[in-house]
Amino acid sequence: MVRFLFILLVIPLTALATTPLNHIVATVNDDVIMQSELNNRLAVVTEQLQKQHAQLPPTSALKKQVLDRLILENLQLQMAARGGIHIDDETLNKNLRNLAKQNGMTLDQFRQVLEKDGFDYVAFRENFRNQLTMNRIRQQMVDSRVQVTEQEVDHLLATAASFNDQHREYHLAHILVSVPEAASHEQVQAAQQRVDDILARLKAGADFAQTAIAESDGQQALEGGDLGWRKTGQLPSFFSGVVGELQKGQISDPIRSPSGFHLIKIVDIRGDERHIIKQTKARHILLRPDTLTSEEDVKIRIQQLRDRIAQGEDFATLARANSQDPGSGSEGGELGWVTPGQMVPEFEKAMDALQVGEVSQPVKSRFGWHLIQVEDRREEDDTQEYRRTRARESIHQRKTDEELEIWLRRLRDESYVEYHLDEQ
Repeated sequence: MVRFLFILLVIPLTALATTPLNHIVATVNDDVIMQSELNNRLAVVTEQLQKQHAQLPPTSALKKQVLDRLILENLQLQMAARGGIHIDDETLNKNLRNLAKQNGMTLDQFRQVLEKDGFDYVAFRENFRNQLTMNRIRQQMVDSRVQVTEQEVDHLLATAASFNDQHREYHLAHILVSVPEAASHEQVQAAQQRVDDILARLKAGADFAQTAIAESDGQQALEGGDLGWRKTGQLPSFFSGVVGELQKGQISDPIRSPSGFHLIKIVDIRGDERHIIKQTKARHILLRPDTLTSEEDVKIRIQQLRDRIAQGEDFATLARANSQDPGSGSEGGELGWVTPGQMVPEFEKAMDALQVGEVSQPVKSRFGWHLIQVEDRREEDDTQEYRRTRARESIHQRKTDEELEIWLRRLRDESYVEYHLDEQ
């Protein structure tokens, strides 16, 4: 089975083949959602939940959740269309090839596996195009607003240290009872009563994931409210303090935020190991083709330099005289200590295959042709810098999640949506 990286993209042929008489189930601004769309998505969601051995909520509750997600997707696609965002076939095929590659296949093999597993490839392509479109509009509306300062990173690391929490990650599940912007007192009270009722059922033994699927207004409702593993900095600010006080398996009391009332469950907790990286001290000689020097001439010249090194000439001297790398040439080709991921893949692969003191065969990258020599290797404790990077990523993810929740809620509140679920 293909390891899909986008959820709810594939539509079984059986679902398409058994579509009943079509009618409108929701009006979304000037667009509509049809019963066939709801049935197809409902079939996919049900199949996925069954494969996860999740306990299904009542059909009416699941149908409402799926329809709400379709409405939000529709609204995002409408906004993208108004903004002139369109994923052309070339971009779509490029992303499909990347998806296939991540599954260890060519695009043709990927399509064959999909169809063999009973999925409609044409529908998959269009749903994938929609996902890319929604990602792009979200980047415009949400990601561009998110900035992370070094002071925020410092504060997070200091806060985590004060709570002895810098080594911890939390696997969280979440239920949201939303409250509209500028909600009336009655609306807030109704939401408070609803979240209290949900919490009472959970304390009485109700399954959290099933309840989230049936009741949550959050973006992860159809995943059972699963937020995955989160570092402290990834936690929304309004419940970051609460999470640190809960034990594995515990559920929080209702937490109020601008979005509504939240219930958080700690599914699991794990520690963070020290981060040790392998570094390589290397130097290189770079030659590049240009208008006067052909690719073939460069290959001949770089091979001649390698032969001279093999015959005993000094690598650093040849690098100073010949290397066209403006940064390292004058330093005898010295690159210093190189961290994994720092160099282009072709360079790094060749460098990693060398023994200390060994000189590579000519290696081609997008910068030209290289000779590489490994001078030394070491293991370095990169924990502090690693934690800063992770903290920065965590803060960015948390801010993005918060902005996305606010934006989607505002998009939904400012749109005209009418349900026709009971109209047969």
